[in-house]
Amino acid sequence: MEIIDGLSVLKSFPLAELEVGQHLYWKIGNFTVHGQVFLTSWIVIAILVIASIAATRNVQRIPSGIQNFMEYALEFIRDLAKSQLGEKDYRPWVPFIGTLFLFIFVSNWSGALVPWKLIKLPVGELAAPTNDINTTVALALLTSLAYFYAGFSKRGLSYFTKYIEPTPILLPIAILEDFTKPLSLSFRLFGNILADELVVAVLVLLVPLFVPLPVMALGLFTSAIQALVFATLAGAYIHEALEGHGGDEHD
Repeated sequence: MEIIDGLSVLKSFPLAELEVGQHLYWKIGNFTVHGQVFLTSWIVIAILVIASIAATRNVQRIPSGIQNFMEYALEFIRDLAKSQLGEKDYRPWVPFIGTLFLFIFVSNWSGALVPWKLIKLPVGELAAPTNDINTTVALALLTSLAYFYAGFSKRGLSYFTKYIEPTPILLPIAILEDFTKPLSLSFRLFGNILADELVVAVLVLLVPLFVPLPVMALGLFTSAIQALVFATLAGAYIHEALEGHGGDEHD
């Protein structure tokens, strides 16, 4: 009885309160929208759209400035898609892989270069879109849909034979693999970006002058690598779906 009374006292007078993850939510009909991610995602999309319009507004035979930069980015994405999908299959998937890479790249760098915290919100604070698990999970699920579509569009119903090849005993493992792919994609990107921003924030708080600069530079490099890894794995998964496991792909 005394123990129960003691627990009641502790509940009545909590020693500490910790609230994690304050967010700004918008109600749109029956849906709840994550306002912070919505805002920063559209800012990143606007940056990409403006850069694309600026690069193609007055196309020159000898590119320079923003046109030269965007053509270099397009060539890089083409090479990335070709290396993962092969000469025969890569062209239709350049827009998808390129969109993934550019959106993640700009989102990651926005977390390091844009002073989001200067923009005050009623609740929570702005951060890079990829700093939120909702964004990375959405990107991972889009990748899953893409490689399912790739396999089904090329192989038809025979695509699903991959789940029982070379033996039906592997069916549970094959199904589990379809769940682990988006999980690994989303948590890898989310974890790395969140950890990088936390490290920089702590260093700026403790040593607010020159020490955080090398860490911020390393964070920019890591952010670029994470965008490359995500796009590369997306291409690899699509190639795996297109290639199949049977002997009907050698046409």
